[in-house]
Amino acid sequence: MYMSPSKPSSDRSTLTVIPARLASTRLPDKPLADIAGQPMIVHVWRRAMEAALGPVVVACADRAIADAVERAGGHAVMTDPAHPNGTDRVREAVLAVDPDGRHEVVVNLQGDMPTMDPDGLRAVAAAVSTPGFDMATLVVATDDPAERDNPNAVKAIVAFDPGRPRFGRALYFTRAAAPTGPGPIWHHVGVYAFRRSALERYAGLPPSPLEIRERLEQLRALEAGMTIAIAEIDALPRGVDSPADLEWARRHLGAQGART
Repeated sequence: MYMSPSKPSSDRSTLTVIPARLASTRLPDKPLADIAGQPMIVHVWRRAMEAALGPVVVACADRAIADAVERAGGHAVMTDPAHPNGTDRVREAVLAVDPDGRHEVVVNLQGDMPTMDPDGLRAVAAAVSTPGFDMATLVVATDDPAERDNPNAVKAIVAFDPGRPRFGRALYFTRAAAPTGPGPIWHHVGVYAFRRSALERYAGLPPSPLEIRERLEQLRALEAGMTIAIAEIDALPRGVDSPADLEWARRHLGAQGART
């Protein structure tokens, strides 16, 4: 159920931050793309609010995004447009809205995931709260050969906990078809939860060799010895990276009556 808007406060331990910018090579201005009568970024903000984890803030590189979020009743923070990635944008927003570190967990939800299931956000926040983990992320199991062989489908190599179904520890992430042998692969879903101290550490690390080679930022954390929890969810939330993805999102959310 959709919750009424709220600004960041100190009454909940989880803060969700949605980084968003207009610059996009394949789909310019996509955070403002109309989906069932609302900008895409507003749909993403609503999915985060529906998760009911605590305060939600949109970390904006552009004033137009902030205006759209605020018109819908959300809270937006302007951040440096020169940030090289979304994690740096998230960190700046967290320091702005919670300088005293009252929120123990920070969820990083990408601004191009308007069909993200709120249950997935709850799952990643719960996973990072497990003792011994710095970060958490999500995977979906698939047997689709096209997914296995597609370098754009990032795979997680996971050591699952035999005593805790659908929960495990990330060993590696790759664009290659892995692991080999019979059985599913685990398609990585690019949603993260950080312990507050881990976010600070990660943001201060330089790009790592495997990160550069695979073009996967999460490998920076693994190379630095950080631990990443994995939660398995049932369905892959489809991000919007192309005009075809945008049309799919319009059909999907339009058929649902564009939850408000």
